[in-house]
Amino acid sequence: MSISETVHSDHLGRLAVVYIRQSSPHQALANQESLRLQYDLRHRARAAGWDQSRIHVIDSDLGRTGRTAAGRRGFQELVALVNQEQVGIILAYDVTRLARNCTDWYQLLDLCGYRSCLVGDQDGIYDPATPNGRLILGLKGLISELELHTLHARLMAGLLNKARRGELALSLPIGLVRDALGRVLKHPDREVQARLELVFTTFLRIKAACRVVQTFNDRDLLLPRRDRFGDLVWRRPTIAAILSLLKNPAYAGAFVYGRTRSVPRADATHQRVQKPVPMDQWKICLRDKYPAYIGWETFEKIQGMVQDNYSEYDRNQSRGVPRPGKALLHGIVYCGECGHKMVVQYKKVTYYICNYLRQQYRVPVCQNLPADPIDAHVVQAFLDALAPAELDLYGQAVAALHREADQVERAQRQQIDRLRYRAHLAERQYNQADPDNRLVAAELERRWEAALRELKEAEERFARERQRPRTLEGLGPDEREAFLQAGRTIPELWHQGRLSPQQQKAFLRSLIDKVVVHRSAPDTVQVRIVWRGGDTTAAALSVTVGSLARLSSAEAMEEEVLRRAVAGETDEEIAAALTRQGHRSPRHTAVLPSTVRLLRLRHRLFRKRSQSHPRNIPGSLTVSQIARSLGIPSHWIYDRIHNGTIHIALDPTRRLYLFPDRPKTIALFKQLRAGELQELRF
Repeated sequence: MSISETVHSDHLGRLAVVYIRQSSPHQALANQESLRLQYDLRHRARAAGWDQSRIHVIDSDLGRTGRTAAGRRGFQELVALVNQEQVGIILAYDVTRLARNCTDWYQLLDLCGYRSCLVGDQDGIYDPATPNGRLILGLKGLISELELHTLHARLMAGLLNKARRGELALSLPIGLVRDALGRVLKHPDREVQARLELVFTTFLRIKAACRVVQTFNDRDLLLPRRDRFGDLVWRRPTIAAILSLLKNPAYAGAFVYGRTRSVPRADATHQRVQKPVPMDQWKICLRDKYPAYIGWETFEKIQGMVQDNYSEYDRNQSRGVPRPGKALLHGIVYCGECGHKMVVQYKKVTYYICNYLRQQYRVPVCQNLPADPIDAHVVQAFLDALAPAELDLYGQAVAALHREADQVERAQRQQIDRLRYRAHLAERQYNQADPDNRLVAAELERRWEAALRELKEAEERFARERQRPRTLEGLGPDEREAFLQAGRTIPELWHQGRLSPQQQKAFLRSLIDKVVVHRSAPDTVQVRIVWRGGDTTAAALSVTVGSLARLSSAEAMEEEVLRRAVAGETDEEIAAALTRQGHRSPRHTAVLPSTVRLLRLRHRLFRKRSQSHPRNIPGSLTVSQIARSLGIPSHWIYDRIHNGTIHIALDPTRRLYLFPDRPKTIALFKQLRAGELQELRF
């Protein structure tokens, strides 16, 4: 199609926009010839009849991909100009420069056809408003999108084929380097190797990344890291840095490709982020390709520990680290009603609450159970299961702690050697500087002094650490014997409160996989303990309730109370007998006399009460007599006796508070009530 048949005067009266784009910054720098060809489209616009003043170049999308319109300011400017009917023609070296996405491409074609805007490339000029022009441009856009996928698939096929052989040069973590021949070796710095080994051994002992960070900070140990240029730097450890070391399979000697997956973000930006995938979904995993710091079995064990420490309550996939809270089953207790994991609520009384359905669907709480009786039952079952065990771990524990102490001491010595070398290097640089160049000499002197101060502080910290005695070396014979017989003494240590909540929870998790609880009756909870290995233990546990009517045995207990009360038994005798029969009060583990009295009085069964003391005591006034004289309740006087406002001793014989029977006593009480006296003494 000739230019004269397509270009009209109304097109020439508008702008001729030359759109220039390169897909990446590297192409913009390296492919200069392609860039010149795109800028030469200005001459094509002149040849088509446009004046030089009406030729507009848009090149702000250099280094931007055409797969999406997001972030392409030049493309957005082009669309805005077309929509305002200011563009007569859009010139691009190829339609792939405009868009590699059919969604963006067809929207641009529709807009150009509606606004009478032409589209031109190296093959010709087309009118999107005509069927032939739209057909050709549509096919070009479709081919450009398919070409993008074809190029990507071709490149990925070669990359995956190289990765399957383990020859793909991936970026290596700190502690591994690649030599000139492409071989992967351990870092030549012995301090780097020892520090990484210390991270793994410390985590295997204390089982929490946050505690590894705390241990390193307590010992003033730094962690090797890479800066943005890939150089080795020493920084204070963080949880993210420790986890990146623990989760990297390269330290186990494995070459892994495809540990992450690109997924769209949850917001409206339409951007994609990298998310880690489970180990069984890794695309390529070749073991024994790198020099290993830990074995593969150790790496899998660490991944299980890290996953178990992550509190994924919504998905019920992990238990979380043991925390200092009072609830011992935190992270391993499940609801027997809906199957979801229960959380802990700390109020005056600790509760296990299943609120998953409430959070998701705004329905009432599934279960709300008191934690103390459930914990007591599980602990007793654990101790019963542990009683036959004979644990002789003293020698192993002492040897492990000595090995760790030696490893930490070696790391501190290596850190001092590195700081000493840095100080010597700063000294040599200062001595080699020209003394007349005071600007350089002053800066080198400052660096030298800072290195010396850092070295001195490290040496002083190391000297203080050396003076501290090692923990297990101070154990006496009795404590050593107690440790040797830990299998029998753990219950005793447990009940004596010598184990912290974290230690108690760690003990429980060593044998118990999870605990399933279900309230089968208002005062009964079914507890099922799932042990490691799959065995289960089930039991019915009585729990407290809020009222007498919620007790399952309320009717039977009431009948027994009435029968015994008619027979003439006292409330205390009835309460003791009912307790022996297995009954209980609503909020207590035994039957209280007050509960018996409540049931008896409910049926109008009264009992004559023996008078242990006469109502009128010669020469003395009782609390009730004074209260009756003043017209006040008796508890007003009792409250002031208890808080120390009225000082009087309890009569040892009658077990009553007796005041002198004189008019002055009543007068003093009236003054106290009126606020004229602050206290009374008798």
